[in-house]
Amino acid sequence: MAFPRLVARTTCGKVAEVADAFRSLIDRTRAEADPPEYERLVALARESTPAARDQLAAVLMQPERPLWAREIAAFALGNAGDRRAFETLIFMLNYRDPVRCATAAQALARLRDPRTARAAAAIATNELRTAYALHAVRLLTALRAPESVPTLVTVLQRLLMGPVHYWPIAEACVEGLGALEDRRAVPVLIAAAEHHRLSPAAKAALARIPATGARARRARRQPAGRQAPAPAPRHGHGHAP
Repeated sequence: MAFPRLVARTTCGKVAEVADAFRSLIDRTRAEADPPEYERLVALARESTPAARDQLAAVLMQPERPLWAREIAAFALGNAGDRRAFETLIFMLNYRDPVRCATAAQALARLRDPRTARAAAAIATNELRTAYALHAVRLLTALRAPESVPTLVTVLQRLLMGPVHYWPIAEACVEGLGALEDRRAVPVLIAAAEHHRLSPAAKAALARIPATGARARRARRQPAGRQAPAPAPRHGHGHAP
């Protein structure tokens, strides 16, 4: 079944993606839900009128509501561009269940709330929550926000140096930096290319960054610990040597 109103704010290429995500959400939450309330919330999500969105937002304001109900309401509101979903979606982006994190990230990417990138960056850089940062990293890549490149560089640097590398998170940072095509990522991507688990992705990311591919390849070929000679000092007229 299609959900025309639910996906009205998306481009045609995203319609199937949103419909699939919604279908997966309601299938997943059905088993834990109270049937009458579940049917009511699903109907409101599909309706997506202003009155329906007000009822869904009311769900998010009631702390006694179960997580499944809040997730359905927040997903529908987020996709509709209703910023009343923001706090709940950020909570779920930082949740321990990766499936709920993924659902929240999808809705946040469509919500386009200006607070999203900063909140996702805070989650991604929280060293106590690194194991759950995958979808925050992917969301930052999708947002292409000013916070995206600095955050992914910081997280990747820490993972490369740390005793626990969290390879899926590190690889998501590498792939994200390649997609963002920002020259500030070159040094950390060169370092990532030295790790066999990340080398293919890092080399592919470096190749995507304009005007740096040749320089990055030369840097990767330079033996470890060897540095280019420093340029000779230049002295202008009237200056002490």
